[in-house]
Amino acid sequence: MNHLPEPVRVVQLPDGTYTYADHLPAPQGTFSGPQVVHQHIHQAPPDRTVQRIALGSGIGAGTVAAGVYFGPLLVGALTAIAANLALLAFLAAVLAWGVVSVVKSVGGTDGKAAAKTLARTRKRRR
Repeated sequence: MNHLPEPVRVVQLPDGTYTYADHLPAPQGTFSGPQVVHQHIHQAPPDRTVQRIALGSGIGAGTVAAGVYFGPLLVGALTAIAANLALLAFLAAVLAWGVVSVVKSVGGTDGKAAAKTLARTRKRRR
């Protein structure tokens, strides 16, 4: 049995350069049927740096599995909490603006004085 690879042929192209024969394009035939194109899409694997550090420091695989499982859940929960707090802050600002507008328009001199006091109080807090 011969386990050696086949010898590689070197050919000279029309422009004078040399190349390996196995890198040349396949000759085009007269087949006019559908051409099948296989396309492989590769995604980068998830970053496992934290898990590698954890395993290297001697903690168990259960802890690493819990980190892999509960990590994204924690991020999702914190994002939901932050979104709720942002919505509540926006509602509080709109309601405060509405109260000040109503007090200014409905109240007479007392309403304007109350609105001024409220505006001064808000400026001091900043």
